[in-house]
Amino acid sequence: MAFRSKLTPAGSLVARLKAANAKDWERYIGHDFVRRLGDGTLPGKAFRHYLIQDYLFLIHFSRAYALAVYKADSLADMRRAGGVMNMLLNNEMSMHVKFCKGWGLSEADMMATPEDRACTAYTRFVLEAGHAGDVLDLHAALAPCVVGYGEVAERLIADKRTKLKGNPYRAWIEMYASDAYRSVAKDAVKQLDRLFIRRAGPGRLKGLTRLFGAATRLEGDFWQMGLDEA
Repeated sequence: MAFRSKLTPAGSLVARLKAANAKDWERYIGHDFVRRLGDGTLPGKAFRHYLIQDYLFLIHFSRAYALAVYKADSLADMRRAGGVMNMLLNNEMSMHVKFCKGWGLSEADMMATPEDRACTAYTRFVLEAGHAGDVLDLHAALAPCVVGYGEVAERLIADKRTKLKGNPYRAWIEMYASDAYRSVAKDAVKQLDRLFIRRAGPGRLKGLTRLFGAATRLEGDFWQMGLDEA
């Protein structure tokens, strides 16, 4: 039986976008990088490279939420996007730096590392989606990351092949499987639904599907970037 995520209820826009990009979504969520996180066989070099690039990614992700504040058409949406931006800049990045120290990486080391092309391609795509389109386009481009990481961890926890005991990546898996992160992912799903109701007409779904699919493929490239470094 195919895995059904509890993060994306049937009928939600994200569920529809996932279904329209089913093959790309499965390549992303079920990527070999993810599978090897679950069974603990991912080379440490691959994970460290991923961690560095994920730190650089978070910088641009924060910019994307700043753009979401600017693009928002209600004070409530401005506050919602501003809250996520604040969380990224003042909490998430600090936690990431602390986590990376356990892998022998300092913040200075990460800041001094050039962006991998996969990181540049993905982050600039998201920012361009927001600049060229509206706030709905931006959130559609952001969704594969926010929702996808929650589903990756959800699947790994449910997968009998996942080995948590003695797994060097257990902390990473449990972080994204936590109730706190699940709440973030669920909020992103609900926000996209709210924006779709307010801003979507008959012609919007095709463009949103294209944006979501492209971002999903770029997420898969981000995993592959780590494996290619091993």
